[in-house]
Amino acid sequence: MTYKESFIKFMVDCGVLTFGEFTLKSGRVAPYFVNAGNYNTGEHLAKLGEYYAACIQENNIPVQTLFGPAYKGIPLSVSAAVALYHKYGKSVHYCFDRKEVKDHGEGGMFVGKQLEAGEQVVIIEDVMTSGKAVREVYPKLKGAADVNITGMVITVDRMERGLNSDKSAVQEVKAEFGIDVYPIVTMADIIDAIANDIVPGKEYLDKMIAYREQYGVCK
Repeated sequence: MTYKESFIKFMVDCGVLTFGEFTLKSGRVAPYFVNAGNYNTGEHLAKLGEYYAACIQENNIPVQTLFGPAYKGIPLSVSAAVALYHKYGKSVHYCFDRKEVKDHGEGGMFVGKQLEAGEQVVIIEDVMTSGKAVREVYPKLKGAADVNITGMVITVDRMERGLNSDKSAVQEVKAEFGIDVYPIVTMADIIDAIANDIVPGKEYLDKMIAYREQYGVCK
């Protein structure tokens, strides 16, 4: 089993990836749903960090600091930093932003590593739906220092075009900011995992394929 197949099974076992009929915020009715809020134990976070670390290693993404956008990205960046050290002997910094600038104590926008010009920063997020998180944190990061954002790692690329675009959120981020987005898995990987009996859900396979054909983008 590849680490991608293992991750899809992990999502299903955690109740993060489920199949059925779900009306999304976009109004589209999808045959699957990803609820990252169900990663809610120490064991979940430890394993999740290992998958982020594996993706960073597999893609040889240069990194000195992992950045986790508040709030969901905070535990993700910490778990990934720990996993990079334990699994690969790579010690990297981490930091995250505050929603509001602190005006007392040490103050500032960021907690953790204080960013420096030229620093290689990788953004850690869960599922990218619209690219909103990048649009919010990009000016914060660049405002703190002229960092080099070498990539963004997410758990799932839905490979789905936006409501007002022929591009997916991943493709829009690349076009708008020049940031490469590296998913641990894609919707195509999930479809393959169902087809190959890595996870249950064969009864939803046709709907998954039809949804991909209707709303998907080419990679």
